[in-house]
Amino acid sequence: MAKPKCEMRPVLMVGLCLLLGVPPWSVALGAEESITISKSEEYFPDTVGSRWTYRGQITEGPLQSVEQKFFTNVSTVSGAKTVNSVTVTVFHDTNPGNHGPSDSFYRRDVVGIVYYGSDPGTPLEKQITPYQIFRFPLKIPSSFQQFDRMGVDFGSDMDRDQTDEKVDVQGWSKVIGRETITVPAGTFQDVVKVEARMNMKIHLSGNRRTVSGIDVMTAWFAKGVGLVKYSERQELSAIKEDRGVVTEIMEELEDYDIKAAKPH
Repeated sequence: MAKPKCEMRPVLMVGLCLLLGVPPWSVALGAEESITISKSEEYFPDTVGSRWTYRGQITEGPLQSVEQKFFTNVSTVSGAKTVNSVTVTVFHDTNPGNHGPSDSFYRRDVVGIVYYGSDPGTPLEKQITPYQIFRFPLKIPSSFQQFDRMGVDFGSDMDRDQTDEKVDVQGWSKVIGRETITVPAGTFQDVVKVEARMNMKIHLSGNRRTVSGIDVMTAWFAKGVGLVKYSERQELSAIKEDRGVVTEIMEELEDYDIKAAKPH
């Protein structure tokens, strides 16, 4: 379940680096027939010892000078811990989104999956977690707002005036449909496609300008396997004389080993 600086991994790294202010999915979802997925939890295996290996690539920089890198990330369910008096499952990732090692914390129960943050985590993430990333049973199509926070500490001094910026941040989760998808680990059918979106309005303290950012992650989950692929696009509008930055990340499943659940 790692997180490409957001949150959607094996169990669902979908929750969070996300970043503007236009409500997504403004078109009504009720136009098509709804599908309810029974045993939704089987798309997010989290037995201790389970392991996923991902082949990744990242493209980043101003549009005029793009740099591409390739990387490997191994995600493992390492155990459990207590966060704010709640027992959570720990996913350890060696290099999610090419950002170096991190642990991510999730709680899965009959009503869905809640994201409890990560270590190391960002100051912003610490202010908006925990929040729900999936509701069970999964319904296609469906969406819900995960969080809506105004004026929280961004944890970074973007305009270099010795004061951290404030940010308005909103997040949404959407279940889009089911597809057949092919990755290095093989071809998977009836994979659930989901999208996590985060919009930001960052208020620069130096000149009172507002900078927009957006992070959209699309992820595909296979029954009994978990996350088989995700793609993420982060955009940050220009600060001062900058040209703005676009980052695109993708990871595809290369190998996996899902441990059987122990009988109760």
